[in-house]
Amino acid sequence: MKAATLAKKVSAALDDMKAHDIRTLDVARLTSIADYMIIASGRSDRQVRALADRVAETARKLKVPVLGTEGESTGEWIIVDLGDVIVHVMHPSARLYYQLEKLWSVDDRQAAIRP
Repeated sequence: MKAATLAKKVSAALDDMKAHDIRTLDVARLTSIADYMIIASGRSDRQVRALADRVAETARKLKVPVLGTEGESTGEWIIVDLGDVIVHVMHPSARLYYQLEKLWSVDDRQAAIRP
């Protein structure tokens, strides 16, 4: 499956689960570790965990391997590695503190894909 298609399907799954402020960043020109980074917020630790679980479930249904996950124990920031797509599901306070969108943007014109 193409990375762009996977990113759109994962973003749609997050949207279906009521994730907030979903951003899909095309980072292919910036790094060799992934083509897309998806950043989404959940309102609580419980919702963050549920959103990350949905990402993994969506990947399995699409026959895309989940290469790893980190952060499930705290639920503040969970990373789901799908290879060419890396998903960050974050509690709003962690997202505000780390500001990943700024870290992965070259300038203010960084294009984002919407679900």
